[in-house]
Amino acid sequence: MRTALTELVGVEHPIVQTGMGWVAGPRLVSATADAGALGILASATMTTDQLRSAVREVKSRTDRPFGVNLRADAADARDRVRIIVDEGVRVASFALAPSRELIAELKDAGVVVIPSIGARRHAEKVAAWGADAVVVQGGEGGGHTGEVATTVLLPQVVDAVDIPVIAAGGFHDGRGLIAALSYGAAGIAMGTRFLLTSDSTVPDPVKAKYLAATVKDVTVTTAVDGLPHRMLRTEMVAALERAGSVRALAQAVRRAAGFRRLSGLSWTAMVRDGLAMRHGKDLSWSQVLLAANTPMLLRASMVEGRTDLGVMASGQVAGVIEDVPSCAELVTRIMSEAAHVLRTLPSS
Repeated sequence: MRTALTELVGVEHPIVQTGMGWVAGPRLVSATADAGALGILASATMTTDQLRSAVREVKSRTDRPFGVNLRADAADARDRVRIIVDEGVRVASFALAPSRELIAELKDAGVVVIPSIGARRHAEKVAAWGADAVVVQGGEGGGHTGEVATTVLLPQVVDAVDIPVIAAGGFHDGRGLIAALSYGAAGIAMGTRFLLTSDSTVPDPVKAKYLAATVKDVTVTTAVDGLPHRMLRTEMVAALERAGSVRALAQAVRRAAGFRRLSGLSWTAMVRDGLAMRHGKDLSWSQVLLAANTPMLLRASMVEGRTDLGVMASGQVAGVIEDVPSCAELVTRIMSEAAHVLRTLPSS
Protein backbone atom coordinates (compact mmCIF):
# COMPACT_ATOMS: atom_id res chain seq x y z
CA MET A 1 0.00 0.00 0.00
CA ARG A 2 1.64 3.19 -1.20
CA THR A 3 0.67 6.53 0.33
CA ALA A 4 2.25 9.95 0.70
CA LEU A 5 3.76 8.70 3.98
CA THR A 6 5.41 5.61 2.53
CA GLU A 7 6.81 7.68 -0.34
CA LEU A 8 8.08 10.39 2.02
CA VAL A 9 10.00 8.17 4.45
CA GLY A 10 10.65 5.08 2.36
CA VAL A 11 8.77 2.46 4.36
CA GLU A 12 6.61 -0.36 3.02
CA HIS A 13 3.47 0.20 5.09
CA PRO A 14 1.74 3.46 6.19
CA ILE A 15 2.13 2.67 9.89
CA VAL A 16 4.18 4.55 12.50
CA GLN A 17 5.28 3.33 15.94
CA THR A 18 5.40 6.39 18.17
CA GLY A 19 8.37 7.49 20.29
CA MET A 20 7.26 6.42 23.77
CA GLY A 21 9.69 7.23 26.58
CA TRP A 22 11.32 4.13 28.18
CA VAL A 23 9.40 1.96 25.67
CA ALA A 24 10.57 2.84 22.15
CA GLY A 25 14.13 1.61 22.43
CA PRO A 26 16.39 -0.02 19.84
CA ARG A 27 14.71 -3.44 20.02
CA LEU A 28 11.18 -2.19 19.38
CA VAL A 29 12.25 0.37 16.79
CA SER A 30 14.31 -2.10 14.76
CA ALA A 31 11.58 -4.75 14.93
CA THR A 32 9.05 -2.20 13.69
CA ALA A 33 11.38 -1.15 10.88
CA ASP A 34 12.00 -4.76 9.85
CA ALA A 35 8.22 -5.25 9.74
CA GLY A 36 8.04 -2.53 7.09
CA ALA A 37 6.65 0.26 9.27
CA LEU A 38 8.34 3.40 10.65
CA GLY A 39 9.83 2.95 14.11
CA ILE A 40 10.55 6.05 16.19
CA LEU A 41 13.25 5.98 18.87
CA ALA A 42 12.36 7.92 22.04
CA SER A 43 15.27 10.14 23.06
CA ALA A 44 13.88 12.44 25.77
CA THR A 45 14.90 10.03 28.54
CA MET A 46 18.41 9.55 27.10
CA THR A 47 21.61 11.53 27.46
CA THR A 48 23.23 12.57 24.18
CA ASP A 49 25.76 9.76 24.51
CA GLN A 50 22.98 7.26 25.10
CA LEU A 51 21.12 8.61 22.10
CA ARG A 52 24.08 8.15 19.78
CA SER A 53 24.60 4.63 21.12
CA ALA A 54 20.91 3.78 20.69
CA VAL A 55 20.87 5.09 17.11
CA ARG A 56 23.90 2.98 16.27
CA GLU A 57 22.29 -0.07 17.86
CA VAL A 58 19.20 0.35 15.70
CA LYS A 59 21.42 0.69 12.63
CA SER A 60 23.24 -2.52 13.60
CA ARG A 61 19.90 -4.36 13.82
CA THR A 62 18.23 -3.10 10.63
CA ASP A 63 19.00 -1.30 7.38
CA ARG A 64 15.42 0.04 7.12
CA PRO A 65 14.46 3.71 7.68
CA PHE A 66 13.63 4.82 11.23
CA GLY A 67 13.25 8.04 13.17
CA VAL A 68 14.14 9.73 16.45
CA ASN A 69 11.72 11.69 18.62
CA LEU A 70 13.11 14.89 20.12
CA ARG A 71 12.00 17.50 22.64
CA ALA A 72 12.17 20.78 20.79
CA ASP A 73 12.45 22.71 24.06
CA ALA A 74 15.39 20.69 25.42
CA ALA A 75 18.49 22.75 26.20
CA ASP A 76 20.63 20.36 24.13
CA ALA A 77 18.17 20.03 21.22
CA ARG A 78 20.74 21.17 18.67
CA ASP A 79 23.28 18.63 19.93
CA ARG A 80 20.68 15.93 19.40
CA VAL A 81 19.88 17.25 15.95
CA ARG A 82 23.58 17.01 15.10
CA ILE A 83 23.60 13.35 16.18
CA ILE A 84 20.61 12.62 13.95
CA VAL A 85 22.30 14.30 11.00
CA ASP A 86 25.71 12.72 11.62
CA GLU A 87 24.23 9.23 11.98
CA GLY A 88 22.04 9.50 8.88
CA VAL A 89 18.69 9.07 10.65
CA ARG A 90 15.83 9.39 8.17
CA VAL A 91 13.15 11.09 10.32
CA ALA A 92 13.04 13.58 13.20
CA SER A 93 9.74 13.70 15.08
CA PHE A 94 8.74 16.15 17.79
CA ALA A 95 6.17 16.08 20.57
CA LEU A 96 6.26 19.89 20.73
CA ALA A 97 6.50 22.13 17.70
CA PRO A 98 10.14 22.72 16.70
CA SER A 99 11.24 26.21 15.77
CA ARG A 100 11.42 27.37 12.18
CA GLU A 101 15.22 27.38 12.49
CA LEU A 102 15.38 23.80 13.80
CA ILE A 103 13.14 22.59 10.98
CA ALA A 104 15.33 24.35 8.42
CA GLU A 105 18.51 22.87 9.89
CA LEU A 106 17.14 19.34 9.67
CA LYS A 107 15.68 19.75 6.19
CA ASP A 108 18.93 21.22 4.89
CA ALA A 109 20.58 17.97 6.00
CA GLY A 110 17.95 15.85 4.24
CA VAL A 111 16.12 14.76 7.39
CA VAL A 112 12.33 14.42 7.18
CA VAL A 113 10.64 16.54 9.89
CA ILE A 114 7.37 15.28 11.39
CA PRO A 115 6.01 17.16 14.43
CA SER A 116 3.06 15.87 16.46
CA ILE A 117 0.21 18.33 16.94
CA GLY A 118 -3.11 18.42 18.72
CA ALA A 119 -4.84 21.37 17.07
CA ARG A 120 -5.48 22.64 13.55
CA ARG A 121 -3.66 25.93 14.15
CA HIS A 122 -0.53 24.08 15.28
CA ALA A 123 -0.54 22.05 12.07
CA GLU A 124 -0.90 25.21 10.01
CA LYS A 125 2.02 26.81 11.85
CA VAL A 126 4.53 23.96 11.42
CA ALA A 127 3.44 23.42 7.81
CA ALA A 128 4.16 27.09 7.08
CA TRP A 129 7.58 26.65 8.70
CA GLY A 130 8.46 23.75 6.38
CA ALA A 131 7.51 20.57 8.24
CA ASP A 132 7.30 17.62 5.85
CA ALA A 133 4.31 15.95 7.55
CA VAL A 134 2.39 16.05 10.82
CA VAL A 135 1.11 13.46 13.27
CA VAL A 136 -2.37 14.49 14.44
CA GLN A 137 -3.25 13.02 17.84
CA GLY A 138 -6.85 13.09 18.96
CA GLY A 139 -8.01 12.88 22.56
CA GLU A 140 -8.12 9.06 22.49
CA GLY A 141 -4.31 8.96 22.38
CA GLY A 142 -2.12 8.12 25.37
CA GLY A 143 0.15 10.46 27.31
CA HIS A 144 -0.35 14.21 27.10
CA THR A 145 -3.47 14.69 25.06
CA GLY A 146 -6.21 17.11 24.08
CA GLU A 147 -9.98 17.09 24.25
CA VAL A 148 -10.90 16.77 20.56
CA ALA A 149 -11.56 13.28 19.22
CA THR A 150 -9.49 12.03 16.29
CA THR A 151 -12.57 11.74 14.07
CA VAL A 152 -13.20 15.47 14.52
CA LEU A 153 -9.62 16.76 14.56
CA LEU A 154 -8.22 14.68 11.68
CA PRO A 155 -10.44 15.98 8.85
CA GLN A 156 -9.93 19.55 10.11
CA VAL A 157 -6.17 19.21 9.74
CA VAL A 158 -6.36 17.33 6.43
CA ASP A 159 -8.39 20.22 5.02
CA ALA A 160 -6.05 22.84 6.46
CA VAL A 161 -2.60 21.72 5.25
CA ASP A 162 -1.13 20.36 2.03
CA ILE A 163 1.45 18.04 3.61
CA PRO A 164 0.91 14.38 4.58
CA VAL A 165 -1.14 13.93 7.74
CA ILE A 166 -0.66 10.88 9.96
CA ALA A 167 -3.57 9.99 12.24
CA ALA A 168 -2.98 9.01 15.88
CA GLY A 169 -5.29 8.28 18.78
CA GLY A 170 -7.58 5.26 18.78
CA PHE A 171 -5.89 3.10 16.13
CA HIS A 172 -4.98 -0.55 16.53
CA ASP A 173 -6.15 -2.51 13.48
CA GLY A 174 -6.70 -2.55 9.72
CA ARG A 175 -10.21 -1.12 9.96
CA GLY A 176 -8.76 1.95 11.65
CA LEU A 177 -6.13 2.31 8.96
CA ILE A 178 -8.76 2.33 6.21
CA ALA A 179 -10.91 4.76 8.21
CA ALA A 180 -7.96 7.14 8.58
CA LEU A 181 -7.17 6.91 4.88
CA SER A 182 -10.81 7.66 4.07
CA TYR A 183 -10.52 10.89 6.06
CA GLY A 184 -7.53 11.85 3.91
CA ALA A 185 -4.70 10.73 6.18
CA ALA A 186 -1.55 9.20 4.71
CA GLY A 187 -1.21 6.61 7.48
CA ILE A 188 -1.67 5.90 11.17
CA ALA A 189 0.57 6.18 14.24
CA MET A 190 0.17 3.85 17.21
CA GLY A 191 1.74 3.82 20.65
CA THR A 192 -0.16 1.53 23.00
CA ARG A 193 -0.62 -1.12 20.29
CA PHE A 194 3.17 -1.32 19.76
CA LEU A 195 3.82 -1.23 23.52
CA LEU A 196 1.76 -4.42 23.66
CA THR A 197 3.99 -6.47 21.38
CA SER A 198 6.52 -9.17 22.21
CA ASP A 199 9.29 -6.91 20.86
CA SER A 200 8.48 -4.26 23.48
CA THR A 201 10.79 -4.42 26.51
CA VAL A 202 8.00 -3.38 28.89
CA PRO A 203 7.86 -6.00 31.70
CA ASP A 204 5.20 -8.70 31.33
CA PRO A 205 3.33 -7.77 34.55
CA VAL A 206 2.88 -4.25 33.16
CA LYS A 207 1.64 -5.59 29.84
CA ALA A 208 -0.81 -7.73 31.81
CA LYS A 209 -2.22 -4.58 33.44
CA TYR A 210 -2.84 -3.07 30.02
CA LEU A 211 -4.46 -6.25 28.69
CA ALA A 212 -6.75 -6.44 31.73
CA ALA A 213 -7.90 -2.84 31.34
CA THR A 214 -11.32 -1.97 30.00
CA VAL A 215 -12.03 1.24 28.13
CA LYS A 216 -13.33 2.73 31.38
CA ASP A 217 -10.01 1.95 33.09
CA VAL A 218 -8.21 4.48 30.87
CA THR A 219 -8.55 7.96 32.32
CA VAL A 220 -7.34 11.51 31.84
CA THR A 221 -5.82 13.21 34.88
CA THR A 222 -3.93 16.42 35.62
CA ALA A 223 -2.63 15.08 38.95
CA VAL A 224 0.70 13.88 37.57
CA ASP A 225 2.11 17.09 36.10
CA GLY A 226 -0.76 19.54 35.85
CA LEU A 227 -1.40 18.76 32.19
CA PRO A 228 -4.12 16.46 30.80
CA HIS A 229 -2.44 13.05 30.73
CA ARG A 230 -4.21 9.88 29.53
CA MET A 231 -3.16 6.77 31.45
CA LEU A 232 -4.41 3.64 33.15
CA ARG A 233 -6.33 4.35 36.33
CA THR A 234 -4.33 2.81 39.19
CA GLU A 235 -3.97 3.26 42.94
CA MET A 236 -0.91 5.39 42.23
CA VAL A 237 -2.96 7.77 40.09
CA ALA A 238 -5.73 7.85 42.69
CA ALA A 239 -3.16 8.64 45.41
CA LEU A 240 -1.76 11.53 43.40
CA GLU A 241 -5.27 12.88 42.90
CA ARG A 242 -5.96 12.62 46.66
CA ALA A 243 -2.64 14.07 47.82
CA GLY A 244 -2.64 17.51 49.43
CA SER A 245 -0.21 20.20 48.31
CA VAL A 246 2.43 19.49 51.01
CA ARG A 247 2.42 15.74 50.41
CA ALA A 248 2.44 16.22 46.64
CA LEU A 249 5.45 18.53 46.88
CA ALA A 250 7.34 16.02 49.05
CA GLN A 251 6.62 13.24 46.58
CA ALA A 252 7.68 15.43 43.69
CA VAL A 253 11.00 16.32 45.32
CA ARG A 254 11.78 12.67 46.07
CA ARG A 255 11.05 11.53 42.54
CA ALA A 256 12.87 14.51 41.07
CA ALA A 257 15.98 13.53 43.03
CA GLY A 258 15.82 10.04 41.53
CA PHE A 259 15.44 11.35 38.00
CA ARG A 260 18.27 13.84 38.52
CA ARG A 261 20.65 11.02 39.48
CA LEU A 262 19.55 8.93 36.50
CA SER A 263 19.57 11.66 33.88
CA GLY A 264 22.58 13.64 35.04
CA LEU A 265 20.54 16.85 34.93
CA SER A 266 21.15 19.57 37.49
CA TRP A 267 18.36 20.80 39.74
CA THR A 268 18.48 24.06 37.80
CA ALA A 269 17.98 22.25 34.49
CA MET A 270 15.13 20.17 35.88
CA VAL A 271 13.30 23.19 37.27
CA ARG A 272 13.88 24.98 33.97
CA ASP A 273 12.31 22.06 32.10
CA GLY A 274 9.39 22.08 34.50
CA LEU A 275 8.92 25.81 34.06
CA ALA A 276 8.94 25.34 30.29
CA MET A 277 5.99 22.97 30.69
CA ARG A 278 4.38 25.44 33.12
CA HIS A 279 4.49 28.26 30.56
CA GLY A 280 1.02 29.63 30.08
CA LYS A 281 -0.47 27.19 32.60
CA ASP A 282 -1.47 27.54 36.23
CA LEU A 283 0.77 24.89 37.83
CA SER A 284 1.79 24.62 41.47
CA TRP A 285 5.46 24.17 42.36
CA SER A 286 4.85 20.50 43.07
CA GLN A 287 3.38 20.18 39.59
CA VAL A 288 6.40 21.98 38.14
CA LEU A 289 8.66 19.38 39.74
CA LEU A 290 6.35 16.57 38.69
CA ALA A 291 6.38 17.92 35.15
CA ALA A 292 10.17 17.81 35.21
CA ASN A 293 10.38 14.29 36.61
CA THR A 294 7.33 12.57 35.09
CA PRO A 295 9.88 10.35 33.29
CA MET A 296 10.67 8.74 36.66
CA LEU A 297 7.02 7.85 37.19
CA LEU A 298 6.94 6.27 33.73
CA ARG A 299 10.27 4.51 34.24
CA ALA A 300 9.05 2.87 37.44
CA SER A 301 6.44 0.99 35.41
CA MET A 302 7.94 0.70 31.94
CA VAL A 303 11.43 -0.36 33.05
CA GLU A 304 11.20 -1.59 36.64
CA GLY A 305 7.75 -3.15 36.40
CA ARG A 306 6.51 -1.29 39.48
CA THR A 307 2.86 -0.82 38.64
CA ASP A 308 2.31 0.24 42.26
CA LEU A 309 4.77 3.14 42.08
CA GLY A 310 4.69 4.25 38.46
CA VAL A 311 2.20 5.60 35.97
CA MET A 312 1.22 3.88 32.74
CA ALA A 313 0.46 6.23 29.86
CA SER A 314 -2.17 4.63 27.67
CA GLY A 315 -4.46 5.27 24.76
CA GLN A 316 -8.10 4.27 25.07
CA VAL A 317 -7.39 1.36 22.71
CA ALA A 318 -5.87 -0.53 25.64
CA GLY A 319 -9.45 -1.45 26.49
CA VAL A 320 -9.89 -3.37 23.23
CA ILE A 321 -6.43 -4.94 22.82
CA GLU A 322 -6.33 -8.61 23.79
CA ASP A 323 -2.98 -10.03 22.68
CA VAL A 324 0.77 -9.44 22.45
CA PRO A 325 1.95 -10.27 18.91
CA SER A 326 5.38 -9.54 17.50
CA CYS A 327 5.75 -6.35 15.48
CA ALA A 328 5.97 -8.43 12.30
CA GLU A 329 2.76 -10.28 13.19
CA LEU A 330 0.99 -7.05 14.12
CA VAL A 331 1.89 -5.16 10.95
CA THR A 332 1.07 -8.15 8.73
CA ARG A 333 -2.29 -8.53 10.46
CA ILE A 334 -3.16 -4.84 10.11
CA MET A 335 -2.34 -4.81 6.42
CA SER A 336 -4.29 -8.05 5.86
CA GLU A 337 -7.31 -6.61 7.69
CA ALA A 338 -7.04 -3.41 5.67
CA ALA A 339 -6.99 -5.37 2.42
CA HIS A 340 -10.03 -7.36 3.55
CA VAL A 341 -11.95 -4.16 4.38
CA LEU A 342 -11.19 -2.76 0.95
CA ARG A 343 -12.31 -5.97 -0.77
CA THR A 344 -15.60 -6.06 1.10
CA LEU A 345 -16.60 -2.41 0.71
CA PRO A 346 -19.87 -2.09 -1.22
CA SER A 347 -19.27 -1.12 -4.81
CA SER A 348 -21.03 1.95 -6.18
